[in-house]
Amino acid sequence: MTIEYLHSMIRVRDLDATIAFFRLFGVEEVRRFDVEKGRFTLVFLAAPGQEGVAEVELTYNWDMQDYDGGRNFGHLAYRVDNIYETCQKLMDAGVTINRPPRDGHMAFVRTPDNISIELLQRGEHLPPQEPWASMENSGSW
Repeated sequence: MTIEYLHSMIRVRDLDATIAFFRLFGVEEVRRFDVEKGRFTLVFLAAPGQEGVAEVELTYNWDMQDYDGGRNFGHLAYRVDNIYETCQKLMDAGVTINRPPRDGHMAFVRTPDNISIELLQRGEHLPPQEPWASMENSGSW
């Protein structure tokens, strides 16, 4: 039996804000479908070179809905070239770092719709670096 990963889907309240969030760390829109009959838009995002391999599907329902509790899930994970630079770029854009990269390896942030995103350092852990090494968690992830 062959199995192939296609995508993870998250429901979003603000499509533009969510796309802008993902762009902050290099994830781009690769295709979009407006489904008038169903009154929703699907936007597929991928890291460069990952199109069709590891994608995130954003589902935006045209009629406002609230997505809490059981309608969300654990997290999405992305590997980055420099965890500290990525987190700094996100912070500079106003994103709260819920779990700072104190260990030079892992951090957690949240999308505008409160979906948890895990960021992992590519390769070996980076040496501890200030201000990250002494930061407390900003919240739960």
